Amino acid sequence: MKIVLQVKGMVCEGCENRVCNSLKHIKGVEEVVASFKDEKVEIFVKKKDLVEDIKKRITDLGFQVIGETYE
Repeated sequence: MKIVLQVKGMVCEGCENRVCNSLKHIKGVEEVVASFKDEKVEIFVKKKDLVEDIKKRITDLGFQVIGETYE
């Protein structure tokens, strides 16, 4: 399953790397693709119930989650 989050505050590739590295440590997260230009983070997970933990990690890094969709 893929979770797509709209994220405000990422301004460079360093921001993308911080988000990716943090989220990859969550058990059940298989892949993370972040784009500061598109203001989104795509997370491939085994279970949808990881979304709150994922959003908290992003917020703890100083970014703002402003939307989410599931595919």
